This record gives sequence, structure tokens and C-alpha cells, in this order.
Amino acid sequence: MTKSPFLRMALGLVALGLLAAPAGAESMRARPKAVVELFTSQGCSSCPPADALLTGLAEDQDVIALAYHVDYWDYVGWKDTFAHAEFSDRQRAYAESWGSSRIYTPQMVVNGQKGVVGSRRNDVHRAIDGAALPLPVDISRHDKMLKIAIPPRAGLADAVVWLVTYLDRSEIAIDKGENAGKTMVYTQVVTGRQVLGMWESGSGASLKLPIPEVLAETSTGIAVLVQQEQDGLPGPILGAAAFEP
Repeated sequence: MTKSPFLRMALGLVALGLLAAPAGAESMRARPKAVVELFTSQGCSSCPPADALLTGLAEDQDVIALAYHVDYWDYVGWKDTFAHAEFSDRQRAYAESWGSSRIYTPQMVVNGQKGVVGSRRNDVHRAIDGAALPLPVDISRHDKMLKIAIPPRAGLADAVVWLVTYLDRSEIAIDKGENAGKTMVYTQVVTGRQVLGMWESGSGASLKLPIPEVLAETSTGIAVLVQQEQDGLPGPILGAAAFEP
């Protein structure tokens, strides 16, 4: 996915240091303890229970839930309407970072550190119950702009700041593949991912985003993730915040 004009604007506005939110600024949802990334597909017959579970998790203020639709199930006859090869590559990168070559659906990844079968409710909740995000990420709305403030935090390695856009709900009638004949409701569907910049442990980071351009077309919400990387592979998510108008 290519860089959009709003991203070029955002990168131009990134500055080290902490943004002071003026009085009257609108704050976003409470600080979460977990980011849950579901790797799923409309062509996977075992995925609907995990899709439904993610819908429930998204209602928890402690959880940021994101659904990445992968494209490697498209061969069975139904092309997932939300799938991107980039999302399949993200799942492969997680597997590689854990020393594995195996990927599967449905899989949930909690805070970039632990992968579990996405339909196993008890396993998913155990992983979330023990989760924590050590770095606060603050999002506040000021008219048509979002201000994002991430403070410094000694003892943590530098990390990448990601912008993830998502669609909160969509109903899809599936004509072919393993779910043929079903009409499915999908939530928290990731529509794009872009790097905003770097967070440095000694100085923090702050930036501004124009809401109309960020939420253009099909996106209804954003998540900001601060995630470490090693040798180009995803590592632990240190902090996160979400915004929906």
C-alpha cells in the first residue's frame, strides 16, 4: 500500500517531545492493556467463531481489536473482499520472529508476543488477562486534528509508530468457498497500515493527524501502535491507543 497525502503531512509534523493538550481537548478511550490482532479469512470455515469472539473483545475498553484478512485462502474459490498480501506477510513475519514457518487461520496475536488459536475462547482470554502495555499513548481531538503524545520511558528500546486504519463493521454475502451461502458480519477490519515515525525512549514522540484524510473512504477508526522490531521482524507492542469519531 502506497503512502497517502495525509501520511506525508503527518510525517512532516512529527516532532520529538510531548504534546501538551490544551484545556477542553477531547480525550479518547481509556488506556488499553492489550492489542489483539486476528488473522482471518472469509474463505475459512473455522474462522467465524474467531470473528465473533473478536467482535466481543472490541467492546472491552481494555482491548484494541484488529482483524487482518489474509489472502492465502483465496484459492478455494472466494476472494476475500478485505484481504491484502501485506497482511499475510505480517502474519508470516510474526511466525518467523518466533522461529516458526507455520501460519494458520484463525490466529490471534496478543501484544505482538503470543499467538493462540483465535477460536479457543479460554486460551484467548488467558493471554489477554496476563497482558500489559507499559507505554501510555494519548490521543486527543482538537477540531479536525488528532494529537498523539507518547512520553519518554527509560529502560525500553526504541520502537516504530504505526498508524492502522479499520472499518468497524461490514456485512458480506459469500457466494463461494468454504463459507458459501452465508452472510457474515465482520468487525474491526484493518484497511491499511502505515509507518508514522519512530518513538525514542529518551525523548518520546508527538504528532498531528488530519481526521478527514485519515478516515477517508471506508475507514471508521484508527489505532496507533508503538511496536519494537528486530531485524525487520515485529516484536512486542509497547503501547497503543484507538480513536473513533
